[in-house]
Amino acid sequence: MTDPRRGAITTATIGAAFLMATSAIGPGFLTQTAVFTAQLGASFGFAILVSILFDLGAQLNIWRVLAVARRRAQDVANDVLPGLGYALAGLVALGGLAFNIGNIAGTGLGLNALAGIDVKVGAAASAAIAIGLFSVREAGRAMDRFAQALGLVMIALTAYVVISARPPVGEAVIRTVAPLEIDPLSIVTIVGGTVGGYITFAGAHRLIDAGVHGRESLARVTRSAALGIGVASLMRILLFLATLGVVAHGATLDPANPPASAFQHAAGDVGQRLFGIVMWAAAITSVVGSAYTSVSFLRSVSAHIDRAPGRAIIAFIVISAATFLAIGRPVTILVLVGAINGMILPVSLGAMLIAAHRARIVGDYRHPIWLTFAGVIVAAAMAALGIRAMMSIDL
Repeated sequence: MTDPRRGAITTATIGAAFLMATSAIGPGFLTQTAVFTAQLGASFGFAILVSILFDLGAQLNIWRVLAVARRRAQDVANDVLPGLGYALAGLVALGGLAFNIGNIAGTGLGLNALAGIDVKVGAAASAAIAIGLFSVREAGRAMDRFAQALGLVMIALTAYVVISARPPVGEAVIRTVAPLEIDPLSIVTIVGGTVGGYITFAGAHRLIDAGVHGRESLARVTRSAALGIGVASLMRILLFLATLGVVAHGATLDPANPPASAFQHAAGDVGQRLFGIVMWAAAITSVVGSAYTSVSFLRSVSAHIDRAPGRAIIAFIVISAATFLAIGRPVTILVLVGAINGMILPVSLGAMLIAAHRARIVGDYRHPIWLTFAGVIVAAAMAALGIRAMMSIDL
């Protein structure tokens, strides 16, 4: 006889992985990948490889510690250092709001590319869809299925564009391990855009809310984290190859919208429509992930939010949409906030590493030494790269 709880747990673990991955794959993700590929060519593959290793080092540590502690990140951080969790919650929520304004804009741009719909009309309609998702009775399950479906759509359509672009795969493989150029800003930005800020906690907090936690769930949590990184990394690689194929054949990307330009060069008018679908899917799933995770951090700050998180999530989306509709899309903020998110990672990861070795937080759980070592390397490297990258940004 099938155990319904086992099925619910499996749905939650897969849903958490896709929530994390689709939260990462937003308008900034698409833009950053296209821009850095155009700048660095095949050598950007090295940055992607480093980012995947860093992503695994960060995610596996954070997800496992939160699972064992059975609490959200801000509560664990407050146990490590009183007040740290509240500061982390504020930074994550503000970063999530800034990104969400760009995400709302991305939904409008996607529908405009797909069907010629006015950007602001498309953004408002997309915000309404996201609000509707959190208005249903089984909002958590609906969110899981929504993220999974659109995540698979994005991967399939981008794979088609890769085939059309005919990228130099051999050169990409060689330059991934032997780059001609290494750009610290590209590394810290794409790591920050994949596991920085709110993104690294999206899946872990979803698992906690779904009741998938404790030492008995560590295997499931680890698989979910690895799947999330795998999905996000696959999308990054596909987009990298699609853009590389375009620039390798001599095309110049439109600086106003690099990823759209790459899709159109690769597949013509069909490519533009496909980009519209991918952009919309990437943006609206990021709207959902950003709102859900940002509010999950604020639940420890406000009892009112904790009692009615669904209403708070809807309010978060409304504020994001209203801000975009009032002031327009913040063009330069997406890359900058991605770098800032990368700077948040050493703080949040460092707090989780300390928590992993405090018995009053994790009990008699023994965190693997190799994971701690990997986490320390990631935190230290991201701090150093982040400082160097921020100093190199020309404001």
